[in-house]
Order: sequence, then C-alpha cells, then structure tokens
Amino acid sequence: SGGKQSLHLFQFHEDGFLVLERFFTAEECDSMRNQIQRIVAEMEVPPHCRTEFSTKEEEQLQAQGSSDYFLTSGDKIRFFFEKGVLDERGNFVIPKEKSVSKIGHALHAYDPVFKQITHSSKVQELGRKLGLERPVVVQSMYIFKQPGIGGEVTPHQDATFLHTEPLGRILGFWIALEDATRENGCLWFIPGSHTSGITRRMVRAASGSSTCVEFVGSEPAYDDSQFIPLPISKGGLILIHGEVVHKSELNSSESSRHAFTFHVMEAKDTSWSKENWLQPTPELPFPSLYT
Repeated sequence: SGGKQSLHLFQFHEDGFLVLERFFTAEECDSMRNQIQRIVAEMEVPPHCRTEFSTKEEEQLQAQGSSDYFLTSGDKIRFFFEKGVLDERGNFVIPKEKSVSKIGHALHAYDPVFKQITHSSKVQELGRKLGLERPVVVQSMYIFKQPGIGGEVTPHQDATFLHTEPLGRILGFWIALEDATRENGCLWFIPGSHTSGITRRMVRAASGSSTCVEFVGSEPAYDDSQFIPLPISKGGLILIHGEVVHKSELNSSESSRHAFTFHVMEAKDTSWSKENWLQPTPELPFPSLYT
C-alpha cells in the first residue's frame, strides 16, 4: 500500500538504509548464481591481473592502485581475488571458483541476466518511489564472501569512491543471493550516519605517480558499538545511501554469502567527479536505469 511505502521511505531518509525482505524471488537469485558459475567456469586469469582485493588503505593503494586492470574495469567484466589464493607463480592453491572475491564492474551492461535484474520493473518502480528523475547505473559487482576467507570490508561510505557534486546523489542496491547472517558476514550500519558528509575520497593520482589512485582525507575511528547488523534472507534488498557508514566482517562460517550490488546516480543537476577512479567511457556511457 502507498501508506506503508511512504513510511519505508521515511525510514530510509532517517537511517540512510532500508531493508526490503524478499524483494527478489528465489528463482531470480538462482538465475544470478547459475550465471556467475558459468562466468567463473570460463574465467581466464591473465598474468597481469594477479591483484588481490583489500580494503586496508595501503594494500588498496598498492594492489588496486598500481593495477591498471582495476582502473580500466568500469566497462568490463573482470575478476578480483581473495588474498592468499594464488602462489607466487600465480597458480591457484584452492579451486578457482572458491578464490574469487568479486567480479566487476559492468555486469549490468554486458551480461543478459544481470542486466535484466538491474533494469527489472520492480527496481524501476522503486526508483520512481524514491523520486529519482534521471537515474543512471554507474557500476555493478558480484560479491562472493567466500567461506572462511571472505575478507572483512572496513567501515566506509560509498561516496568515498563514487563522488558527485552535490553529494547525496548515489544510491546502492544490495541484493542477498543467499541468506546473509552475522556468521557469514552480513552488512552492519551506523543508522543516521549519512547526514554529515564524507571525510575521505579516493581519487585518480596525478600522472607519473607510483599508484593510480590515492586517498585524500582520512577515515575517522568509528565507534564499534554504534554499528547494527542487518541480517537478511535470500532475495532481500538493502538500499544504501551513498554517505551512510557501513562495513562487513570476515566470513568465518562454512557458507558463502553471495550478493549482487549496483550503484545508481541521480544524474539530474549532478556532476560526476572527473577524479573518480570509475569513469564513463565512449563504449559504455552510464546507462539509464529506466528503460
């Protein structure tokens, strides 16, 4: 009902996030999982892309920054690995399907299954309810959170990586493709933390610099006790305000925590920062969410 929905949206503006259980069906979730299995089965790991994904600042700079592979992944389907899954010769020490951390950043544009989900009528309808006038999709990622090794994602704001002027124009859609629990690394949020701007930005480094990206500003020390966990069942959607502080813990369980996530920008009266690592390309301008 309309009344219930507006209450939801009030909650979103209040907290900076909104949990919508069972937004997608089990079948839709399974179609994404099956498709990613096919993609991983065909995955070639070229020698130059032995990058490990990490959110610790130095490692991020070293691994992603020095990696052209990451910087040019905005309009491609590329693979990023957990730490310790490749030996020094670049061979897998565990089965390759258990080694992938995430796949990004253009599944929404180039894969039929993920494209259909991203532009599904219920997502478009939600965008309209949120009052988005000219939403465009800027990036997407499939996140595996592998059992036992799925790394922690330290507290951050998405607008650190996807900066706009003005702020408040970025919105994340995070879809649980399996139950996300406290044990397997569900998301944690600080409610209301989306109202005080951002403290840190990841920008493209000046040419000639040793890394491709650098951080400006610093992440404050957040109070652990302010975070609340948001476990969610398979098919659930979490809407994430671009400035809300969130994190996830290491997956210490026996089960993976697959998720598909994409980010939308309200393009009306908004400018996308030329300093963002991610840039639209002639091959892939940011596509409209509405079809």
